[in-house]
This record gives sequence, C-alpha cells and structure tokens, in this order.
Amino acid sequence: MDISSIPQQSASPGVTPAVTPPPATPDQRALIQAVKAVNATALFGQDHELSFVLDRNTRQVVVRVVNSDTREVVRQIPAEYILRLAEESLDK
Repeated sequence: MDISSIPQQSASPGVTPAVTPPPATPDQRALIQAVKAVNATALFGQDHELSFVLDRNTRQVVVRVVNSDTREVVRQIPAEYILRLAEESLDK
C-alpha cells in the first residue's frame, strides 16, 4: 500500500498549534512605548506598574496599577463593580 500521497501532519493529533498574535499597529506600539516610559519613571512607586487590559465580557479598556511583585491589582479604572454593571446591562 502506497501512502506517499497522504499529506503529512506536523502536529500530533489533538494538539492545537500555538497562535501567533497579529503584529501591533503603530498606535498599539506607541501605547506600549508610552506605558513602558511611565513604568520606567516609577510614577506609581517602585513596586507598581501601569497596565492596560481589555475586559472580555464588556470589551471595555481597563487601566490598572498592579504590584509588580505580587501581581495584585492596587487600583483599577473603571472599578470591577462598574464593569459587572455594564456586563449586566449588555445581557438584557
């Protein structure tokens, strides 16, 4: 039996290949550089850093000040309860 015409699979069955994120746009690169510059100045303290996150449920941009050692959220805008209220209004 000749199996040379059967395409070879590079990944094992059941294994999902890693997804490479699309390249950052110029605006995204500028935002990343600005956040790195703010974090380098230690504006929020030496053990805190600024981060931007997209809330999956509401699709709202969330700004967080995070403890860089423990990853604990020190401050978040908008607050978590505001995001949950927005999420509830989307469900209706």
